[in-house]
Amino acid sequence: MSKHCLLGFLFACFSSCSLWAAELDVYFGTYTRGASEGIYRSTLDLKSGKLSDPVLAVQATNPSFLEINSDATRLYAVGEGGDIGVSTFSIEKDGTLRFLGGVESGGSGPCHISLSPNGKFAAVANYGGGSVSSYTIDANGVLQGPVSTIQHVGSSVDPRRQTKPHAHSINFSQDSRFAYAADLGTDRVYVYAVDSETGALVKSSEAKLPGGSGPRHFAIHPEGELAFLINEMTRDVTSFRVDSETGALERVESQSTLPPGAEAQGSTAEVVVHPSGKFVYGSNRGHDTIVAFALDEGTGMLKRIENEPIQGAIPRNFAITPDGIWLLAAGQKSNTVAVFSVDSETGELDYSDVRVEVDSPVCVRFASRQD
Repeated sequence: MSKHCLLGFLFACFSSCSLWAAELDVYFGTYTRGASEGIYRSTLDLKSGKLSDPVLAVQATNPSFLEINSDATRLYAVGEGGDIGVSTFSIEKDGTLRFLGGVESGGSGPCHISLSPNGKFAAVANYGGGSVSSYTIDANGVLQGPVSTIQHVGSSVDPRRQTKPHAHSINFSQDSRFAYAADLGTDRVYVYAVDSETGALVKSSEAKLPGGSGPRHFAIHPEGELAFLINEMTRDVTSFRVDSETGALERVESQSTLPPGAEAQGSTAEVVVHPSGKFVYGSNRGHDTIVAFALDEGTGMLKRIENEPIQGAIPRNFAITPDGIWLLAAGQKSNTVAVFSVDSETGELDYSDVRVEVDSPVCVRFASRQD
């Protein structure tokens, strides 16, 4: 079976599963500098797009970025400015979270966590300290380590924001052999080889962006041959070809996340590839929209489809359901999460008239309900 056929088959499976998987639990990472007390949970009806009012799943300090394992039994959260760098929680059958343990993040200001597709490792980016760390995941699903911590070095052209490294995200390749760390402070994406036994990171190569770009988040196409970087400061998305043998990145192009003629305002935050592989989405803070791009999978080129208002303010993060039907956008400053339908043919977004309130939402993650 070809890669394209396999991708189509898997996407069809996700879509058909939505017929019987009636709902998903949705977890929201937040900042607890105001009314929020930690991580919140809602339930999304996959048929109607209705989202229940959020309830507190667990108390935690600034659990800003979350990740959930493939069988939805464990949730991992970084603690920005808290006593615990990275926490592991058990997802209970009623949707609440139970703390299982915490580890150091290997630097100040942990802001992003990802899990390897093979389920063996995790990695964390530390914005304040400009470092990345990797961990093993034990038989109980608890993080152990860090087994490696790498300090980035260097700076770039902006005297206000780029006087030192600021690692903003780290993502594993589809085969778990490489990890990609986007560093806003040095205008680089660092490529690390991942030791298959220990999970330790070893620098392999790097991709340099134009000065003042501010690399932030990174997303890999479902087939693994393309990747996309959203640049916070220049408000654009850069597409890359990925060398399957070395993990190296080759730049294809960059496209603005703002519509033609729009005032250059605000900054970007998140980039997500649609499960079908046909579309790429990015968030604009200040312009307060989600930009939708059509992807030419042959060339890696992007073509802007639209900019959809998020019905809120400062979309720091958003996520698309595994079946590709719904997009949930978190408005950090409006204290809202809004639901949009995704047109599977055109990639266009349509506001569903569903919006819930949660204080300072900065991350959205889905979990299939346990039996």
